[in-house]
Amino acid sequence: MATNKKRKSTKSPVQKAQTTTEPRSLRPSGRGWIGRGRGTAGYVQAPVQYRGTTVQVCGLWPFSVGTGAPLVGVPLGRHLYTGATVCADPISWFQRAKLISNPSVFVLGLPGLGKSTTVRRMAAGLAGFGSIPFILGDLKPDYVDLIEALGGQVIRLGRGRGHLNVLDPGESTEAAVRLREAGYEKEAEEVEADAHGRRLTIVSALLTILRKQPPSDVEESIVDQALRILDRRFVDQVPVLVDLLAIVQEGPAELREVAVDRGDFAEYQRTTRGLEASLISLARGGRLGETFSRPTTNPMRRDRPVVYDISGLKETDVDLRAATLLACWSNGFATVNVANALAEAGLEPQRHYFVIMDELWQALRSGSGMVDRVDSLTRLNRQFGVGQAMITHTMRDLDALPTEEDRMKARGFVERAGMVVVGGLPHSEMPLLTTAVPFSQAEQSLLTGWSAPPSWDATTGKETEPPGRGKFLIKVGGRPGIPITVKLTETERSTNDTNKRWHAQSRVGRRLHAVEPEEAVS
Repeated sequence: MATNKKRKSTKSPVQKAQTTTEPRSLRPSGRGWIGRGRGTAGYVQAPVQYRGTTVQVCGLWPFSVGTGAPLVGVPLGRHLYTGATVCADPISWFQRAKLISNPSVFVLGLPGLGKSTTVRRMAAGLAGFGSIPFILGDLKPDYVDLIEALGGQVIRLGRGRGHLNVLDPGESTEAAVRLREAGYEKEAEEVEADAHGRRLTIVSALLTILRKQPPSDVEESIVDQALRILDRRFVDQVPVLVDLLAIVQEGPAELREVAVDRGDFAEYQRTTRGLEASLISLARGGRLGETFSRPTTNPMRRDRPVVYDISGLKETDVDLRAATLLACWSNGFATVNVANALAEAGLEPQRHYFVIMDELWQALRSGSGMVDRVDSLTRLNRQFGVGQAMITHTMRDLDALPTEEDRMKARGFVERAGMVVVGGLPHSEMPLLTTAVPFSQAEQSLLTGWSAPPSWDATTGKETEPPGRGKFLIKVGGRPGIPITVKLTETERSTNDTNKRWHAQSRVGRRLHAVEPEEAVS
Protein backbone atom coordinates (compact mmCIF):
# COMPACT_ATOMS: atom_id res chain seq x y z
CA MET A 1 0.00 0.00 0.00
CA ALA A 2 1.49 3.31 -1.14
CA THR A 3 1.84 6.14 1.30
CA ASN A 4 2.22 9.90 0.52
CA LYS A 5 5.29 11.39 2.11
CA LYS A 6 5.77 15.16 2.39
CA ARG A 7 8.92 16.37 0.67
CA LYS A 8 11.18 18.32 2.94
CA SER A 9 11.72 22.01 2.03
CA THR A 10 15.30 23.00 1.25
CA LYS A 11 14.72 26.78 1.63
CA SER A 12 16.61 28.67 4.27
CA PRO A 13 14.79 30.65 6.94
CA VAL A 14 15.75 33.93 5.18
CA GLN A 15 14.29 32.68 1.89
CA LYS A 16 11.18 31.52 3.63
CA ALA A 17 10.79 34.95 5.19
CA GLN A 18 11.20 36.62 1.79
CA THR A 19 8.53 34.43 0.20
CA THR A 20 6.05 35.21 2.92
CA THR A 21 6.51 39.00 2.61
CA GLU A 22 5.48 41.20 -0.30
CA PRO A 23 7.96 41.43 -3.23
CA ARG A 24 10.49 44.33 -3.18
CA SER A 25 9.97 47.27 -5.54
CA LEU A 26 12.80 47.64 -8.06
CA ARG A 27 14.64 50.93 -8.65
CA PRO A 28 15.42 52.41 -12.05
CA SER A 29 19.01 52.74 -13.17
CA GLY A 30 20.74 56.03 -13.91
CA ARG A 31 19.31 55.90 -17.45
CA GLY A 32 15.76 54.96 -16.42
CA TRP A 33 13.87 51.64 -16.41
CA ILE A 34 15.89 48.99 -18.20
CA GLY A 35 13.99 46.74 -20.52
CA ARG A 36 12.02 46.72 -23.70
CA GLY A 37 9.37 49.41 -23.81
CA ARG A 38 10.36 50.84 -20.42
CA GLY A 39 11.91 54.12 -21.65
CA THR A 40 15.64 53.59 -21.17
CA ALA A 41 17.47 56.83 -22.03
CA GLY A 42 20.40 56.55 -24.44
CA TYR A 43 21.77 59.97 -23.42
CA VAL A 44 21.49 61.71 -20.08
CA GLN A 45 21.81 65.49 -20.19
CA ALA A 46 24.26 67.13 -17.82
CA PRO A 47 22.65 69.06 -14.98
CA VAL A 48 22.63 72.84 -15.02
CA GLN A 49 25.76 74.28 -13.44
CA TYR A 50 25.98 77.51 -11.48
CA ARG A 51 29.09 79.37 -10.36
CA GLY A 52 29.49 81.27 -7.14
CA THR A 53 31.85 82.06 -4.29
CA THR A 54 32.45 79.68 -1.41
CA VAL A 55 30.22 81.85 0.78
CA GLN A 56 27.35 81.68 -1.70
CA VAL A 57 27.41 77.93 -2.35
CA CYS A 58 28.51 76.63 1.06
CA GLY A 59 25.00 75.36 1.80
CA LEU A 60 25.04 73.15 -1.30
CA TRP A 61 27.70 70.82 0.10
CA PRO A 62 28.47 68.11 -1.02
CA PHE A 63 27.08 69.06 -4.43
CA SER A 64 29.65 71.80 -5.06
CA VAL A 65 33.18 71.35 -6.38
CA GLY A 66 36.11 73.68 -6.92
CA THR A 67 36.73 74.99 -10.42
CA GLY A 68 40.45 74.19 -10.36
CA ALA A 69 41.27 77.38 -12.30
CA PRO A 70 43.39 80.21 -10.84
CA LEU A 71 41.49 83.34 -9.83
CA VAL A 72 44.48 85.63 -9.22
CA GLY A 73 45.35 88.12 -11.93
CA VAL A 74 43.76 89.53 -15.07
CA PRO A 75 40.50 87.76 -16.12
CA LEU A 76 41.96 86.28 -19.29
CA GLY A 77 39.15 84.00 -20.47
CA ARG A 78 36.95 81.04 -19.60
CA HIS A 79 37.97 77.46 -19.09
CA LEU A 80 37.27 75.60 -22.29
CA TYR A 81 35.49 72.70 -20.55
CA THR A 82 33.99 74.05 -17.32
CA GLY A 83 33.27 77.63 -18.35
CA ALA A 84 34.94 78.90 -15.18
CA THR A 85 36.76 82.22 -15.30
CA VAL A 86 40.54 81.84 -15.62
CA CYS A 87 42.73 84.69 -14.38
CA ALA A 88 46.33 84.80 -15.54
CA ASP A 89 49.17 87.24 -16.13
CA PRO A 90 52.90 86.94 -15.38
CA ILE A 91 53.11 89.72 -12.78
CA SER A 92 50.15 88.58 -10.65
CA TRP A 93 51.16 84.92 -10.80
CA PHE A 94 54.69 85.85 -9.73
CA GLN A 95 53.99 88.56 -7.16
CA ARG A 96 50.68 87.54 -5.58
CA ALA A 97 49.87 83.92 -6.39
CA LYS A 98 53.49 82.64 -6.25
CA LEU A 99 52.70 80.23 -9.08
CA ILE A 100 55.77 81.04 -11.20
CA SER A 101 59.35 81.97 -10.37
CA ASN A 102 59.88 84.42 -13.23
CA PRO A 103 57.44 87.24 -14.19
CA SER A 104 57.45 86.49 -17.90
CA VAL A 105 55.21 84.87 -20.51
CA PHE A 106 56.07 83.47 -23.92
CA VAL A 107 53.18 83.35 -26.41
CA LEU A 108 53.19 81.04 -29.45
CA GLY A 109 50.57 80.49 -32.13
CA LEU A 110 49.82 80.72 -35.82
CA PRO A 111 48.87 84.13 -37.29
CA GLY A 112 45.29 85.28 -36.90
CA LEU A 113 44.45 83.23 -33.79
CA GLY A 114 44.56 86.11 -31.29
CA LYS A 115 48.04 86.17 -29.73
CA SER A 116 48.35 89.96 -29.67
CA THR A 117 44.73 90.31 -28.57
CA THR A 118 45.34 88.08 -25.55
CA VAL A 119 48.45 90.04 -24.54
CA ARG A 120 46.57 93.32 -25.00
CA ARG A 121 44.00 92.06 -22.51
CA MET A 122 46.82 91.29 -20.07
CA ALA A 123 48.21 94.80 -20.58
CA ALA A 124 44.84 96.46 -20.05
CA GLY A 125 44.13 94.42 -16.93
CA LEU A 126 47.57 95.03 -15.45
CA ALA A 127 47.16 98.75 -16.09
CA GLY A 128 44.02 98.55 -13.95
CA PHE A 129 46.04 96.77 -11.23
CA GLY A 130 48.69 99.51 -11.29
CA SER A 131 51.39 98.05 -13.56
CA ILE A 132 52.45 100.26 -16.48
CA PRO A 133 52.55 98.74 -20.01
CA PHE A 134 55.66 99.51 -22.08
CA ILE A 135 55.67 98.46 -25.75
CA LEU A 136 59.28 99.11 -26.78
CA GLY A 137 58.88 98.77 -30.53
CA ASP A 138 55.45 98.23 -32.13
CA LEU A 139 56.15 97.05 -35.68
CA LYS A 140 52.57 96.74 -37.02
CA PRO A 141 51.19 98.73 -34.98
CA ASP A 142 48.92 96.65 -32.71
CA TYR A 143 49.06 98.59 -29.45
CA VAL A 144 48.69 102.28 -30.35
CA ASP A 145 44.90 102.32 -29.89
CA LEU A 146 45.16 100.56 -26.51
CA ILE A 147 47.81 102.92 -25.17
CA GLU A 148 45.83 105.95 -26.35
CA ALA A 149 42.71 104.55 -24.65
CA LEU A 150 44.72 104.15 -21.42
CA GLY A 151 45.85 107.80 -21.63
CA GLY A 152 49.41 106.79 -22.43
CA GLN A 153 52.19 108.17 -24.60
CA VAL A 154 52.63 107.27 -28.27
CA ILE A 155 56.16 107.91 -29.59
CA ARG A 156 56.45 107.62 -33.37
CA LEU A 157 59.85 106.95 -34.90
CA GLY A 158 61.02 106.48 -38.47
CA ARG A 159 62.05 108.39 -41.53
CA GLY A 160 60.36 111.77 -41.27
CA ARG A 161 58.20 110.68 -38.30
CA GLY A 162 60.37 111.36 -35.26
CA HIS A 163 63.86 111.23 -33.80
CA LEU A 164 65.49 109.50 -30.83
CA ASN A 165 68.80 110.99 -29.73
CA VAL A 166 70.93 108.06 -28.57
CA LEU A 167 73.17 110.45 -26.57
CA ASP A 168 70.25 111.82 -24.57
CA PRO A 169 70.52 110.62 -20.94
CA GLY A 170 66.78 111.06 -20.63
CA GLU A 171 65.47 111.42 -17.10
CA SER A 172 68.78 110.30 -15.59
CA THR A 173 70.12 113.85 -15.20
CA GLU A 174 67.06 115.10 -13.35
CA ALA A 175 66.95 111.96 -11.20
CA ALA A 176 70.63 112.35 -10.22
CA VAL A 177 69.98 115.96 -9.12
CA ARG A 178 67.02 114.88 -6.98
CA LEU A 179 69.02 112.08 -5.40
CA ARG A 180 71.90 114.41 -4.51
CA GLU A 181 69.53 116.97 -3.00
CA ALA A 182 68.07 114.20 -0.83
CA GLY A 183 71.53 113.09 0.29
CA TYR A 184 71.87 109.96 -1.87
CA GLU A 185 75.23 110.68 -3.49
CA LYS A 186 76.09 107.05 -4.18
CA GLU A 187 72.73 106.35 -5.81
CA ALA A 188 73.12 109.47 -7.96
CA GLU A 189 76.49 108.27 -9.18
CA GLU A 190 75.03 104.86 -10.02
CA VAL A 191 72.27 106.45 -12.12
CA GLU A 192 74.83 108.56 -14.00
CA ALA A 193 77.09 105.55 -14.55
CA ASP A 194 74.17 103.50 -15.88
CA ALA A 195 73.23 106.30 -18.30
CA HIS A 196 76.83 106.53 -19.51
CA GLY A 197 77.08 102.76 -20.01
CA ARG A 198 73.83 102.62 -21.95
CA ARG A 199 74.90 105.43 -24.29
CA LEU A 200 78.21 103.70 -24.91
CA THR A 201 76.43 100.41 -25.59
CA ILE A 202 73.95 101.88 -28.06
CA VAL A 203 76.64 103.79 -29.97
CA SER A 204 78.67 100.59 -30.23
CA ALA A 205 75.56 98.73 -31.37
CA LEU A 206 74.87 101.31 -34.09
CA LEU A 207 78.47 100.99 -35.29
CA THR A 208 78.09 97.21 -35.35
CA ILE A 209 74.89 97.36 -37.41
CA LEU A 210 76.40 99.92 -39.78
CA ARG A 211 79.66 97.99 -40.34
CA LYS A 212 78.31 94.44 -39.97
CA GLN A 213 81.07 93.88 -37.41
CA PRO A 214 81.74 95.26 -33.92
CA PRO A 215 84.12 98.19 -33.33
CA SER A 216 87.62 97.50 -32.05
CA ASP A 217 88.60 97.84 -28.41
CA VAL A 218 90.51 101.05 -29.16
CA GLU A 219 87.50 102.58 -30.92
CA GLU A 220 85.18 101.72 -28.01
CA SER A 221 87.65 103.30 -25.57
CA ILE A 222 87.80 106.44 -27.71
CA VAL A 223 83.99 106.68 -27.75
CA ASP A 224 83.92 106.12 -23.98
CA GLN A 225 86.31 109.01 -23.33
CA ALA A 226 84.55 111.24 -25.86
CA LEU A 227 81.23 110.74 -24.06
CA ARG A 228 82.83 111.79 -20.76
CA ILE A 229 84.20 114.94 -22.37
CA LEU A 230 80.75 115.72 -23.77
CA ASP A 231 79.23 115.41 -20.30
CA ARG A 232 81.67 118.01 -18.98
CA ARG A 233 81.17 120.44 -21.86
CA PHE A 234 77.40 120.10 -22.26
CA VAL A 235 76.25 120.67 -18.69
CA ASP A 236 73.00 122.46 -19.54
CA GLN A 237 72.51 120.99 -23.02
CA VAL A 238 72.06 117.57 -24.55
CA PRO A 239 74.71 116.61 -27.12
CA VAL A 240 73.96 114.81 -30.40
CA LEU A 241 76.04 112.57 -32.65
CA VAL A 242 77.46 115.57 -34.52
CA ASP A 243 78.99 116.76 -31.25
CA LEU A 244 80.50 113.32 -30.65
CA LEU A 245 81.97 113.40 -34.14
CA ALA A 246 83.47 116.85 -33.48
CA ILE A 247 85.18 115.61 -30.31
CA VAL A 248 86.71 112.65 -32.17
CA GLN A 249 87.92 114.92 -34.97
CA GLU A 250 89.33 117.43 -32.48
CA GLY A 251 91.43 114.80 -30.75
CA PRO A 252 91.85 116.11 -27.19
CA ALA A 253 94.57 114.71 -24.95
CA GLU A 254 92.34 112.08 -23.33
CA LEU A 255 91.43 110.57 -26.70
CA ARG A 256 94.96 110.67 -28.06
CA GLU A 257 96.19 108.91 -24.95
CA VAL A 258 93.67 106.13 -25.45
CA ALA A 259 94.60 105.89 -29.15
CA VAL A 260 98.30 105.54 -28.19
CA ASP A 261 99.47 107.98 -30.87
CA ARG A 262 102.71 108.72 -28.90
CA GLY A 263 102.49 112.45 -29.59
CA ASP A 264 101.89 112.07 -33.33
CA PHE A 265 98.54 113.59 -34.34
CA ALA A 266 98.81 112.02 -37.78
CA GLU A 267 98.96 108.62 -36.09
CA TYR A 268 95.84 109.51 -34.10
CA GLN A 269 94.02 110.42 -37.31
CA ARG A 270 95.00 107.11 -38.91
CA THR A 271 93.73 105.23 -35.85
CA THR A 272 90.39 107.04 -35.80
CA ARG A 273 89.82 107.19 -39.55
CA GLY A 274 87.37 104.29 -39.64
CA LEU A 275 85.53 105.51 -36.53
CA GLU A 276 85.28 109.00 -37.96
CA ALA A 277 83.83 107.70 -41.23
CA SER A 278 81.20 105.64 -39.37
CA LEU A 279 80.21 108.57 -37.14
CA ILE A 280 79.86 110.80 -40.22
CA SER A 281 77.42 108.26 -41.68
CA LEU A 282 75.42 108.15 -38.43
CA ALA A 283 75.44 111.91 -37.83
CA ARG A 284 74.70 113.10 -41.35
CA GLY A 285 72.06 110.67 -42.52
CA GLY A 286 73.67 107.62 -44.05
CA ARG A 287 72.06 104.19 -44.31
CA LEU A 288 70.38 104.63 -40.94
CA GLY A 289 69.02 108.05 -41.87
CA GLU A 290 68.70 110.89 -39.38
CA THR A 291 66.61 109.02 -36.82
CA PHE A 292 69.35 109.05 -34.14
CA SER A 293 71.28 112.22 -35.03
CA ARG A 294 68.80 114.90 -33.96
CA PRO A 295 67.30 115.92 -30.60
CA THR A 296 64.62 113.59 -29.25
CA THR A 297 61.22 114.56 -30.60
CA ASN A 298 59.09 113.08 -27.80
CA PRO A 299 60.94 112.25 -24.55
CA MET A 300 59.73 109.08 -22.83
CA ARG A 301 57.94 109.33 -19.48
CA ARG A 302 58.06 106.81 -16.66
CA ASP A 303 54.66 107.48 -15.06
CA ARG A 304 52.31 106.37 -17.85
CA PRO A 305 51.91 103.66 -20.50
CA VAL A 306 54.22 104.09 -23.50
CA VAL A 307 54.36 102.62 -27.00
CA TYR A 308 57.12 103.22 -29.54
CA ASP A 309 55.33 103.16 -32.87
CA ILE A 310 57.90 102.11 -35.48
CA SER A 311 55.39 100.76 -37.98
CA GLY A 312 56.55 103.35 -40.50
CA LEU A 313 59.80 101.46 -41.00
CA LYS A 314 59.63 99.13 -43.99
CA GLU A 315 60.66 95.50 -43.74
CA THR A 316 63.37 96.22 -46.31
CA ASP A 317 65.00 98.67 -43.88
CA VAL A 318 66.51 95.77 -41.94
CA ASP A 319 69.41 97.75 -40.48
CA LEU A 320 67.25 100.71 -39.48
CA ARG A 321 64.67 98.45 -37.84
CA ALA A 322 67.38 96.68 -35.84
CA ALA A 323 68.95 99.95 -34.74
CA THR A 324 65.58 101.46 -33.80
CA LEU A 325 64.57 98.43 -31.75
CA LEU A 326 67.87 98.50 -29.86
CA ALA A 327 67.50 102.22 -29.20
CA CYS A 328 63.91 101.77 -27.95
CA TRP A 329 64.90 98.91 -25.64
CA SER A 330 67.87 100.86 -24.30
CA ASN A 331 65.76 103.96 -23.68
CA GLY A 332 62.95 101.96 -22.08
CA PHE A 333 65.11 100.08 -19.60
CA ALA A 334 67.01 103.28 -18.79
CA THR A 335 63.67 104.77 -17.78
CA VAL A 336 62.92 101.71 -15.64
CA ASN A 337 66.30 102.04 -13.93
CA VAL A 338 65.62 105.69 -13.07
CA ALA A 339 62.20 104.82 -11.64
CA ASN A 340 63.69 102.06 -9.47
CA ALA A 341 66.47 104.33 -8.16
CA LEU A 342 64.00 107.03 -7.13
CA ALA A 343 61.69 104.48 -5.53
CA GLU A 344 64.50 102.87 -3.50
CA ALA A 345 65.41 106.32 -2.19
CA GLY A 346 61.80 106.91 -1.16
CA LEU A 347 61.37 109.86 -3.52
CA GLU A 348 58.70 108.16 -5.66
CA PRO A 349 56.37 105.17 -5.29
CA GLN A 350 57.56 101.80 -6.55
CA ARG A 351 56.32 101.20 -10.09
CA HIS A 352 56.12 97.90 -11.91
CA TYR A 353 56.21 97.72 -15.69
CA PHE A 354 54.87 95.21 -18.20
CA VAL A 355 57.21 95.17 -21.22
CA ILE A 356 55.76 93.66 -24.41
CA MET A 357 57.99 92.45 -27.24
CA ASP A 358 55.66 91.48 -30.08
CA GLU A 359 56.78 90.00 -33.42
CA LEU A 360 59.92 88.75 -31.67
CA TRP A 361 61.05 86.86 -34.76
CA GLN A 362 61.46 90.13 -36.67
CA ALA A 363 63.53 91.63 -33.89
CA LEU A 364 65.83 88.61 -33.62
CA ARG A 365 66.49 88.53 -37.37
CA SER A 366 67.01 92.28 -37.68
CA GLY A 367 70.74 92.22 -37.13
CA SER A 368 73.79 91.06 -35.23
CA GLY A 369 73.64 91.28 -31.46
CA MET A 370 69.84 91.24 -31.17
CA VAL A 371 69.69 87.74 -29.67
CA ASP A 372 72.27 88.65 -27.02
CA ARG A 373 70.36 91.82 -26.18
CA VAL A 374 67.06 89.98 -25.72
CA ASP A 375 68.84 87.23 -23.80
CA SER A 376 70.19 89.75 -21.28
CA LEU A 377 66.74 91.28 -20.83
CA THR A 378 65.07 87.93 -20.18
CA ARG A 379 67.58 87.17 -17.44
CA LEU A 380 67.22 90.48 -15.60
CA ASN A 381 63.50 91.22 -15.70
CA ARG A 382 62.96 89.98 -12.13
CA GLN A 383 65.73 92.24 -10.79
CA PHE A 384 64.33 95.20 -12.76
CA GLY A 385 60.84 94.76 -11.28
CA VAL A 386 59.56 94.21 -14.82
CA GLY A 387 57.08 91.70 -16.20
CA GLN A 388 57.72 90.63 -19.77
CA ALA A 389 55.75 89.20 -22.68
CA MET A 390 57.43 87.83 -25.80
CA ILE A 391 55.31 86.88 -28.81
CA THR A 392 56.17 84.95 -31.95
CA HIS A 393 54.50 82.48 -34.31
CA THR A 394 56.28 79.15 -34.02
CA MET A 395 59.34 77.51 -32.56
CA ARG A 396 60.78 77.42 -36.06
CA ASP A 397 61.04 81.20 -35.91
CA LEU A 398 63.59 80.78 -33.14
CA ASP A 399 65.27 77.89 -34.94
CA ALA A 400 65.80 79.89 -38.16
CA LEU A 401 68.57 82.10 -36.78
CA PRO A 402 71.92 81.97 -38.60
CA THR A 403 74.15 80.42 -35.92
CA GLU A 404 73.64 77.49 -33.56
CA GLU A 405 74.68 79.70 -30.64
CA ASP A 406 71.88 82.16 -31.40
CA ARG A 407 69.38 79.31 -31.83
CA MET A 408 70.25 77.85 -28.42
CA LYS A 409 69.88 81.25 -26.77
CA ALA A 410 66.54 81.82 -28.47
CA ARG A 411 65.19 78.44 -27.32
CA GLY A 412 66.22 79.46 -23.83
CA PHE A 413 63.64 82.27 -23.96
CA VAL A 414 60.87 79.67 -23.91
CA GLU A 415 62.54 77.46 -21.31
CA ARG A 416 63.08 80.36 -18.87
CA ALA A 417 59.62 81.87 -19.29
CA GLY A 418 57.52 81.65 -16.16
CA MET A 419 54.44 80.69 -18.16
CA VAL A 420 53.94 79.64 -21.78
CA VAL A 421 50.69 80.40 -23.60
CA VAL A 422 50.27 78.33 -26.77
CA GLY A 423 47.64 78.62 -29.49
CA GLY A 424 47.07 76.52 -32.56
CA LEU A 425 50.25 74.99 -34.02
CA PRO A 426 50.85 72.44 -36.79
CA HIS A 427 51.89 68.89 -35.97
CA SER A 428 55.42 69.54 -37.27
CA GLU A 429 55.97 72.00 -34.40
CA MET A 430 55.42 69.46 -31.66
CA PRO A 431 58.96 67.95 -31.57
CA LEU A 432 60.56 71.38 -31.16
CA LEU A 433 57.95 72.56 -28.69
CA THR A 434 58.18 69.51 -26.42
CA THR A 435 61.96 69.91 -26.16
CA ALA A 436 61.38 73.23 -24.38
CA VAL A 437 58.12 72.55 -22.49
CA PRO A 438 56.59 69.10 -21.78
CA PHE A 439 53.19 68.53 -23.44
CA SER A 440 51.08 65.40 -23.12
CA GLN A 441 49.69 63.65 -26.19
CA ALA A 442 46.21 64.97 -25.38
CA GLU A 443 47.54 68.54 -25.17
CA GLN A 444 49.41 68.16 -28.46
CA SER A 445 46.25 66.89 -30.15
CA LEU A 446 44.37 69.89 -28.79
CA LEU A 447 46.92 72.35 -30.21
CA THR A 448 47.07 70.70 -33.63
CA GLY A 449 43.26 70.66 -33.78
CA TRP A 450 43.20 74.41 -33.20
CA SER A 451 45.50 74.93 -36.18
CA ALA A 452 42.95 73.53 -38.65
CA PRO A 453 41.88 76.01 -41.37
CA PRO A 454 38.40 77.56 -41.29
CA SER A 455 35.61 75.94 -43.28
CA TRP A 456 33.58 77.55 -46.04
CA ASP A 457 29.99 78.60 -45.32
CA ALA A 458 28.02 78.03 -48.51
CA THR A 459 25.08 80.07 -47.22
CA THR A 460 26.95 83.32 -46.61
CA GLY A 461 29.74 82.71 -49.09
CA LYS A 462 32.34 83.49 -46.42
CA GLU A 463 34.78 81.56 -44.31
CA THR A 464 33.69 80.63 -40.81
CA GLU A 465 35.79 81.59 -37.83
CA PRO A 466 38.94 79.46 -37.46
CA PRO A 467 38.44 76.70 -34.87
CA GLY A 468 41.45 77.87 -32.89
CA ARG A 469 40.74 81.59 -32.76
CA GLY A 470 40.86 82.81 -29.18
CA LYS A 471 41.77 79.37 -27.79
CA PHE A 472 45.00 78.91 -25.84
CA LEU A 473 46.67 76.47 -23.49
CA ILE A 474 48.43 77.93 -20.44
CA LYS A 475 51.43 75.85 -19.38
CA VAL A 476 53.57 76.28 -16.28
CA GLY A 477 56.46 73.83 -16.20
CA GLY A 478 55.33 70.22 -16.19
CA ARG A 479 51.85 70.95 -14.81
CA PRO A 480 48.77 70.07 -16.86
CA GLY A 481 47.80 72.89 -19.19
CA ILE A 482 44.75 75.09 -18.65
CA PRO A 483 42.71 75.40 -21.89
CA ILE A 484 40.92 78.73 -22.20
CA THR A 485 38.87 80.63 -24.74
CA VAL A 486 39.19 84.42 -24.99
CA LYS A 487 36.15 86.45 -26.04
CA LEU A 488 36.34 90.19 -26.62
CA THR A 489 33.99 92.61 -24.92
CA GLU A 490 32.40 95.44 -26.89
CA THR A 491 34.75 97.92 -25.24
CA GLU A 492 37.79 95.92 -26.32
CA ARG A 493 36.77 95.60 -29.95
CA SER A 494 37.65 99.22 -30.74
CA THR A 495 41.25 98.72 -29.56
CA ASN A 496 41.79 95.28 -31.08
CA ASP A 497 41.20 95.89 -34.77
CA THR A 498 44.34 94.97 -36.72
CA ASN A 499 42.64 95.11 -40.14
CA LYS A 500 41.71 98.79 -40.31
CA ARG A 501 43.14 99.26 -43.77
CA TRP A 502 40.75 96.63 -45.13
CA HIS A 503 37.55 98.29 -43.90
CA ALA A 504 37.14 100.57 -46.90
CA GLN A 505 35.91 98.88 -50.06
CA SER A 506 38.30 99.02 -52.97
CA ARG A 507 37.51 101.95 -55.28
CA VAL A 508 38.27 99.80 -58.29
CA GLY A 509 35.80 97.21 -57.05
CA ARG A 510 33.06 99.82 -56.52
CA ARG A 511 33.69 101.29 -59.96
CA LEU A 512 33.44 97.97 -61.76
CA HIS A 513 30.22 97.12 -59.96
CA ALA A 514 28.72 100.51 -60.71
CA VAL A 515 29.10 100.48 -64.54
CA GLU A 516 27.23 98.37 -67.01
CA PRO A 517 28.83 95.09 -68.12
CA GLU A 518 29.39 96.30 -71.67
CA GLU A 519 31.04 99.46 -70.37
CA ALA A 520 33.35 97.39 -68.22
CA VAL A 521 34.31 95.26 -71.17
CA SER A 522 35.00 98.24 -73.40
